[in-house]
Amino acid sequence: MAKQFGAGDLRERVKFQKRGGTEDGYGNEVPGQWEDQFMRAAHFIMKPGSESVLAARLQGTQPVTMILRYDDQTRTIGTDWRAVDTRDGTAYAIRASADMDRKRQWWSLVCVAGEVA
Repeated sequence: MAKQFGAGDLRERVKFQKRGGTEDGYGNEVPGQWEDQFMRAAHFIMKPGSESVLAARLQGTQPVTMILRYDDQTRTIGTDWRAVDTRDGTAYAIRASADMDRKRQWWSLVCVAGEVA
């Protein structure tokens, strides 16, 4: 049986950001700065991390599943967004975003710390 979540399980505070952009005058979108969209309480489920070698250096990554309450704003989160832990400033790249239980109660995000550009 799957774990049942309640309001008391949402102990983390996360802000969600989307990259702004401008047009360069030639019809091309130029990526801008990360812009805050909204904040939510979340529950983190940490997964085993990994290390890969890039340019002869170890790069550590920490996969995390974030559980949020489902609402009109959380369902707009896409893989072009990022999540930032407000307590320690850790930025997470969002790899998947969906209503995993299909009940419109909880929104799940599959994220990775250490991969945000």
